[in-house]
Amino acid sequence: MKTTSLILAAAIISGTVHAEFRTWTRDDGKTADLELTETSGVDSEKIGRFKMRNGKTVDLPAEGFIDSDTDLINSWKPEASEESIAAAPSVFDDVLDGNLVKLDGNSVKRYELEAKPEKYYVFYYTASWCPPCQKYTPMLVDFYEKQKPGNGNFELVLITSDSDEGAMEGYAKDKKMPWPMLKLSKVEKFDKEFDHQVTGIPSVVVCDLEGNIVKKTTDLDSLEKLLK
Repeated sequence: MKTTSLILAAAIISGTVHAEFRTWTRDDGKTADLELTETSGVDSEKIGRFKMRNGKTVDLPAEGFIDSDTDLINSWKPEASEESIAAAPSVFDDVLDGNLVKLDGNSVKRYELEAKPEKYYVFYYTASWCPPCQKYTPMLVDFYEKQKPGNGNFELVLITSDSDEGAMEGYAKDKKMPWPMLKLSKVEKFDKEFDHQVTGIPSVVVCDLEGNIVKKTTDLDSLEKLLK
């Protein structure tokens, strides 16, 4: 334990106590202000990785501490990150997870959401054969490219009314769509599970994570106010 004692001694004299640090006590009575950042190993063989006040890190076995501190190391769990907090479950997960595609360069590829929305899913019902959709889509593309960066409140997912996958992909390429799309093969299942009562396209349906319809509108000013 001589090396460990020297490390602890260095930690004690290395600077001012950080607010997130606490005093840890070894079973030989020596103490140091350290911040536990992660653990490894299992049960009594767990090792804690600590940050010292000088910014350096040190790995120390849990069994070398007094019983109460050993218990803290063995039961330690990392705090939830902002990303994990944002990734709240939604009623749409079962249908969307693993079933999205997105334009990548000149091809449409499988896509996983980098981060799930914190508040809303925006479903865009559209089709390549729909003249009003052809006119509306470029405006929605411009809206998405301006509103989505840095905005974790929502994600837009295209639900196609095309009957041919090639037509859906060609539509995405032609309009340079920046959002994910539900696979054509999963659209029927989606429509059965979530009746958004869409009677015509283009149609934009905003839902909360519980599946409740919050708004149905193609008015972009109205959408902007809601999704900020």
